[in-house]
Amino acid sequence: MFTGIVTDVGAVRALEKGGDLRVVIGTGYDLSDVAIGASIACGGVCLTVVDKGDDWFAADVSDETLRVTALGDWQVGSLINLERSLKLGDELGGHIVTGHVDCVGEIVRFEAVGGSIAMDIKVPARWGRYVAEKGSVAINGTSLTVNKVTDTADGTVIAINLIPHTQEVTSFRTAKADDRVNVEFDILARYVARLTERA
Repeated sequence: MFTGIVTDVGAVRALEKGGDLRVVIGTGYDLSDVAIGASIACGGVCLTVVDKGDDWFAADVSDETLRVTALGDWQVGSLINLERSLKLGDELGGHIVTGHVDCVGEIVRFEAVGGSIAMDIKVPARWGRYVAEKGSVAINGTSLTVNKVTDTADGTVIAINLIPHTQEVTSFRTAKADDRVNVEFDILARYVARLTERA
């Protein structure tokens, strides 16, 4: 379980294809208390630490994860939002995030507006019912507030404002239009939608 508050921006050091894809990520975390088998959210995807060194850890990514997320776009040098899993008593500064990506979205607008960035993300239309104005959504593992939701003929557009602090402490500092992103909707919205379907 995570909060969507990014605590480090790592960088992909290696991509090693074997049975699964092994990703090696450099990090500023103190890894001395990170156990093999621990979970770290990497770009919004909950991955398991399978190896580590002083300033890096490795995780295996299955073909299924590559199919349903944007991790297949990673290259050596790609910046990755990182968050360690919650401990009992930790501050819940963002919202409840599971690290289970719902869909892949596309940045269709990434434009400076004053000191902030207006970022619009298009997701498949069937996911539009899980997002609402002033609600929360996790994009590449970052808890963000939804400014506006627009349903179009070919999808739903989620409008988000990235303040300067968010730009500085996340991988969005290198984002651009046409990038694919991992999207996880608020878990409460998913359960409400499911209950409504069965009512």
